[in-house]
Amino acid sequence: MDLCRLTIHEAAQLLKRHEISSVELTQACLDRIKKVDDKVRAFVTVSDALALQQAKEADQRLSQGDGSPLTGIPAVIKDNICTKGIRTTCSSKMLENFIPPYNATVVMRLNACGMVMLGKGNMDEFAMGSSTEHSAFFPSHNPWDLTRVPGGSSGGSTVSVAADEAMYALGSDTGGSIRQPAGFCSVVGLKPTYGRVSRYGLVAFASSLDQIGPLTKDVTDCALVMNAISGHDPRDSTSLPHPPPDYTGSLIPDLRRLRLGVPREYFVEGMQKGVAEAIRSAITKLAELGAEIDWEVSLPSTRYGLAAYYIIAPSEASANLARYDGVKYGFSARVAESMWDAMEKTKQQGFGPEVKRRIMLGTYALSAGYYDAYYLKAQKVRTLIRREFDQAFEKFDALVTPISPTVPFKIGEKVDDPLQMYLSDVCTLPINIAGVPALSVPAGFVEGLPVGMQIIGKPLSEEALLRVAFAYEQATDWHKRRPAL
Repeated sequence: MDLCRLTIHEAAQLLKRHEISSVELTQACLDRIKKVDDKVRAFVTVSDALALQQAKEADQRLSQGDGSPLTGIPAVIKDNICTKGIRTTCSSKMLENFIPPYNATVVMRLNACGMVMLGKGNMDEFAMGSSTEHSAFFPSHNPWDLTRVPGGSSGGSTVSVAADEAMYALGSDTGGSIRQPAGFCSVVGLKPTYGRVSRYGLVAFASSLDQIGPLTKDVTDCALVMNAISGHDPRDSTSLPHPPPDYTGSLIPDLRRLRLGVPREYFVEGMQKGVAEAIRSAITKLAELGAEIDWEVSLPSTRYGLAAYYIIAPSEASANLARYDGVKYGFSARVAESMWDAMEKTKQQGFGPEVKRRIMLGTYALSAGYYDAYYLKAQKVRTLIRREFDQAFEKFDALVTPISPTVPFKIGEKVDDPLQMYLSDVCTLPINIAGVPALSVPAGFVEGLPVGMQIIGKPLSEEALLRVAFAYEQATDWHKRRPAL
């Protein structure tokens, strides 16, 4: 039996019956990392000693009958989520040696469940990017074609799951950073409703858009991880007080009486023909499963989503990243003529080009004389987009769209063309602007490369998304395919 290929729920059953141990499972994943990670470069840090220690503790809990479905299961945490005693770099030279003195809430909750942490996943620097080429350390590679990107910014976390290095991972999603790499690598990725999962301990990029979520091999695993990490957190002022449901209760292979809408604006101009055909075929499958489909839904403000996002997100980033001044923590330029010179050189040498580009965009948009013209107008567009989603969800239980206009592109193909890179997220950005949940589920292949289908719901409707995705997954076998490595 190849232990690395197991899902969470498959491994949990074997652990519960004591047919395997968590130490065996963890060692199998560590061996897999040694075998394939030189090819895919998913990890910034591998915490093998900690993982084996946690695996032994998990085995002890399981032997006493004190386990949850995640006890003893190996996982990867995106490197912008704080982990006590394990460095959290945000894939940036600015935080290359930063070791947090505390755990993020999601890490505390997973530790309480008996998580085994294999390490930290590579990412675009400070989560700014769509390909994981903007890591300050090295790019990650798509396991389905090593010459192509895995998507971003949670590329390392996603690759670790797709390449069977880990059973599941946590990512963060500011404009599609969980769903787009999930679609590019053929795994399941969920961006929960804003506030459903605590952001305490997540290094901020754009605070009103950031959200932590799971990356898993199938929909059942996604529900299990959501059960563990969701819920109110008094340390996060934006955390919702609503008690979370048992998400596994929504895993029903039946779509009868469910109404689904297909917004035409998400089949954007220039979309690859094969991608559009794969998504239309997947939606037809949903109809065969009993869902009522309306193919003529319109969300006209979607066309302004990209522009609004690239005003709002950089504006918040410029404020959040002002703290990295070389004084309090992180990288500090030591050779300087004055305090101001030291701060300037710290930012010059500590940040990469994409981070600098977004800080400048945001600072300009917030500056006196341009605030009304850019930031205020973008916030008005945000209201329009949210209103259109609200109106759509009066008629539909969920909306269905592509994740990306294209299949994974070649490494280096768009890195020198920021606008083309930004367009990679054109189908996912409006969801963060509106603060609603959305899920990516494997929906086929075009020329051997994965295609993801996006399912969008109203706030706190994660159960409906999981139900649609689960029914589709049970009727197809895309999620069972594995890349050859």
